Order: sequence, then structure tokens, then C-alpha cells
Amino acid sequence: MLVYDITKRQTFDHVARWLEELRSHADNSIVIMLIGNKGDLVDQRVVHTEDAVEFAEDQGLFFSETSAFSGENVNSAFFKLLEEINKVVSKRSLESNNGNNNIATLKGSKIDIISGPELDITEMKEVPSCSC
Repeated sequence: MLVYDITKRQTFDHVARWLEELRSHADNSIVIMLIGNKGDLVDQRVVHTEDAVEFAEDQGLFFSETSAFSGENVNSAFFKLLEEINKVVSKRSLESNNGNNNIATLKGSKIDIISGPELDITEMKEVPSCSC
């Protein structure tokens, strides 16, 4: 996730450099999502959604605007990222299995994702943890 602050143009202006650095040091199948944070501060917005969407489309990135303060779209951004990572991993598994009768074993830990009414982020909202 590349995160910028919608109320600070300078953070969005740095995204291109961060993206270049990320791509130069990561695998070419990396899944990258551009996140515009502080979506709850629409009256202070200086980075227009259209600019960010255009940049994300040009660079082949997924895009979302979120609010760490209110929790708006935070879960959906993470779920979208996990979904896309799963697609990449599954595709790699199938490709490595192509022509083999062996079943590919993915190494790693199981991640249980809690969704729905069981997930309560109100406690997280009470303790400010973002240094933005």
C-alpha cells in the first residue's frame, strides 16, 4: 500500500518516487494499491480523487480513499489487496503445477480474516495510533 494524505499535496507528489523505488526492489508480480487517506477531511482536500484515479490507472495500481480516523473503507482496502495477492499466489501455484501431477504446496502461515459483525473497530478508534 502506498498511502498519501489527501490534505497534503506534497505527499501525493512523492508517490511516483515511492512507486519507482518499490518496483525496483520488489518482485514484478507485486500487488500495489494507492490509498488516499484522511477521507474524513473533505473540506481540507487538496488532492482531487480524479488526479489519484488517473495516476493509479496509468500505473496499473488499485485505488481507494480511506479514513484511518473513522475507519471508512479501511477494511475494504485491505480485503481488496488480500484478494489480489491471493490471485497472484494462486496463478503462480497453477503455473508451477502446469504439467505436473504433484500438488503445489504453498509455504507460509494461515491467515484467518474476520469479517462481518464480529469485527469491531470502535476500540481502535479510541486510541489514536496514526502519526500522520
